[in-house]
Amino acid sequence: MARAALLPVALLLCLALAGSADARRKAGGGFYELKNRKGDFSIKVTNQGAAIVSAIVPDGKGGPRNFGKVIWTVKEHVYDGDSPYITFYYHSFDGEQGFPGDLDVYVTYQLSHPYDLSIRMNATARNKATPVNLANHVYWNLAGHGSGNVLKHKLQVLASKYTPVDGSMIPTGQVVPVAGTNYDFRKPTAVGMHLEIFRGGGSGYDINYAVNGQQNAMRKVARVQEPKSGRAFELWANQPGVQFYAAGGLVSEKGKDGKVYRQYGALCLETQAYPDAVNHPQFPSSIVRPGHVYKHHMVFRFSSQASYYDA
Repeated sequence: MARAALLPVALLLCLALAGSADARRKAGGGFYELKNRKGDFSIKVTNQGAAIVSAIVPDGKGGPRNFGKVIWTVKEHVYDGDSPYITFYYHSFDGEQGFPGDLDVYVTYQLSHPYDLSIRMNATARNKATPVNLANHVYWNLAGHGSGNVLKHKLQVLASKYTPVDGSMIPTGQVVPVAGTNYDFRKPTAVGMHLEIFRGGGSGYDINYAVNGQQNAMRKVARVQEPKSGRAFELWANQPGVQFYAAGGLVSEKGKDGKVYRQYGALCLETQAYPDAVNHPQFPSSIVRPGHVYKHHMVFRFSSQASYYDA
């Protein structure tokens, strides 16, 4: 697995943060808000894992101590204006989690356009080659907080191939077509359309797609829309893969305001390098050489049916 494979907004982490702000501040954590000029688009983030805690969008009719579990330093914070942003910094020391070399990591969250959320992750290898594969593990339910499952959300993934996994959820090394499989979301399709519902958790979509188009170039990766509200987002990124997870392992987790998050209560789209790339030379490399910079840029473009735009 690559260094600090997840930079998560892990759901359990989000819930704990939301319910215990004072305790986190005492431990060195804090909360920060970014808000656009109109005041109708904002996110709250924390330096506990450099993670998103919550997002408000407009309506219109890797290891046990991964990067998501450490306190990051706030380097810059511009609260409002046309493009409010916050930048977090973390230094990963040589040997941390068993990975070689010192690594300087920056994560910036920024609002713009006017309903775009941009996330930029940069990591510089200082003295040794090391695998780097940072991902943002935010959970989305566009129907709103505590509104049930996402099985009726329409999902489109711009990928003609995916990377199958073995019984341990490790990629086999193959890259195969989605055509004729339940992984085919090339056209907008309800998340639950081909999903066999298993009770008790641990089942459902959790797979990496090989995104169409030029690797390392910003391109459209996916689109999600909640049909009742019309809320939607497009995901753009410069990574070769995207992990689609339908929260099949989520079972009765108590959340904010007393809500309970259940199986398929959200979905994740994590742009990334292919998992386990270090063990499959035919996969795009995730190794960063000394003095080189890993650059991962993603943009969530929020909209509604009434204001949807095509970039």
